[in-house]
Amino acid sequence: MVKRDNYIAIVLAAGQGRRMQSKVAKQYMDINGKPMLYYSLKAFQDSVVDEIIVVVGEDEVDYCREHILDRYGFNKVKAIVTGGKERYLSVYNALRTVEERIVTGILEGDNRYVLIHDAARPLITKQIIEDAIQGVVSNKAIVVAVPSKDTIKIANEAGTIEYTPKRSLTYIIQTPQAFEFDLLMKSYQEVMKCTNLEITDDAMIVEHGSKQSIKIVEGDYKNIKVTTPEDIKIAEILLEL
Repeated sequence: MVKRDNYIAIVLAAGQGRRMQSKVAKQYMDINGKPMLYYSLKAFQDSVVDEIIVVVGEDEVDYCREHILDRYGFNKVKAIVTGGKERYLSVYNALRTVEERIVTGILEGDNRYVLIHDAARPLITKQIIEDAIQGVVSNKAIVVAVPSKDTIKIANEAGTIEYTPKRSLTYIIQTPQAFEFDLLMKSYQEVMKCTNLEITDDAMIVEHGSKQSIKIVEGDYKNIKVTTPEDIKIAEILLEL
């Protein structure tokens, strides 16, 4: 029997986006006539991904379902999960939902992979998704990234430069980041035992919770993270190219 893989996208849309200076959460802000969250969901909806889980704020479940999922017909979205106090806890909430779907037999694949993506990156493409999937099947853990165009300096807490890494070895990390499901869950179990860890991306969970190497998959410089009002304008231009 041919093995069947399951690909599950986790789209994180629970952030407040305070730097946007807007009363509307940034994931619902308008970009070229559609809410920002639409673009990430559309990319995964049109990909080989089997299911999508959306993570939103505690008070946004009904809004997301009515104004995003139902309105645009995103039928691959199988669950809406509320976020945690920290980003990595939001991801963990989604992973527990995936686990429930495995235990109940809804996800019947032999191998399962999760692609974790920030809704604040609306310029994700089909090619990025395909490359991420190919990479995670080969290596169990990957991050999408682009080479840094700038020289990077490593400083201490006093703001003094300690050293300069070789630029050819530095990368700007993007999303999605993709992992074999069992690897990521086991890594979370290990990390949850630790204290005082500052987790800023999903790869750090695997870095701290396992010995698995993490490979870099080439991303796209257009796959920007929308953080400030100026980024909205940039995203609008890039989406029209």
